Amino acid sequence: MLAALSTLLVFQLIGEVFARALHLPVPGPVIGMLLLFLALWLRGGPGKELQETGQSLLQHLSLLFVPAGTGIMVHLHRVANEWLPLAASLIISTAAALAVTALVMKFSMPRPPQENAQ
Repeated sequence: MLAALSTLLVFQLIGEVFARALHLPVPGPVIGMLLLFLALWLRGGPGKELQETGQSLLQHLSLLFVPAGTGIMVHLHRVANEWLPLAASLIISTAAALAVTALVMKFSMPRPPQENAQ
């Protein structure tokens, strides 16, 4: 588990270095996640230890929403004042995420064999 966590943190660090060195408008952890995805794709998938560690982290994913919920409660007056742009950005970003996920899934799935039309 320690090696898998170290791998995740190293990719996050690499992403952070890229984001800051190249002044990219994308957060470092997102770049690190993309680099990890590429590394795992080239390698043929994650090892057993990385899978188990990932599953353990996913089981406790809900804990990561506590700081965000607290931040919303602290800035509730801003949410009330700026609800329209927030709602629009949530709807657009959700639709974009669904579309990108569907396209990635479509291109990632193996193609069924073609039957010869005679």
